[in-house]
Amino acid sequence: MSRPDPRPRCPHCHRALRTCVCALAQAVAHQVEVLILMHPMEVHEAKGTGHLLHLCLPHSRVMVGEEFDAAELEQALHGGWASRASRADSAPRHSLLLYPDTAEQDAALGLAAASPLPLPWPQPPERLRLVVIDGTWRKSRKMLYLNPALQALPRLPLQNVEDSGYAIRKAHLPGQLSSFEAAAQALAQLHNWSADGAANATLQEVFKQFVAQQLQLRQRNQAPQRSA
Repeated sequence: MSRPDPRPRCPHCHRALRTCVCALAQAVAHQVEVLILMHPMEVHEAKGTGHLLHLCLPHSRVMVGEEFDAAELEQALHGGWASRASRADSAPRHSLLLYPDTAEQDAALGLAAASPLPLPWPQPPERLRLVVIDGTWRKSRKMLYLNPALQALPRLPLQNVEDSGYAIRKAHLPGQLSSFEAAAQALAQLHNWSADGAANATLQEVFKQFVAQQLQLRQRNQAPQRSA
């Protein structure tokens, strides 16, 4: 049996109160809905970015799990969301999985082939739902393996991937980004945001401040304690 966490936690970002990141979050206007599938080990991960991403995206939802109930996942992927503001937004959306093209590896593991992108492509942002797996590469691969509904989704690989600014977590391969960075780049791609546009600039600034805060906390924790 695991011990209960004695540290008081923020109910919004789920971090210890002394490391709360809610003050960093800034809401941005976006039309693409975002579903964040968060691995349980990311919920209280100090270096995780999924909660901060959710706080910045008004039209986003978080589901925590590794293997999801099939009916609940189907509803989250393809059902209507109650938060939609108008009847005009009630038409079904096309769900896209933010994931690189790994067709050869997927076939070797016996995974189902991804569906093609919806036609005509590109679709307008208000008709799309972006699915983001929030976890390490190994965890995300396992989540994909355990949930056939995710395997069947059309893939959205990132184009012209920018260098990661995620200085607090080591990337094992070139082009690997945090969940926040990857989702921000995908939203820019789907909305056709310019590099210096308001939404893009806001998300980049939020992430920059988050990394700076985490580096400061690391330095503080590593500083030698003075004797009395």
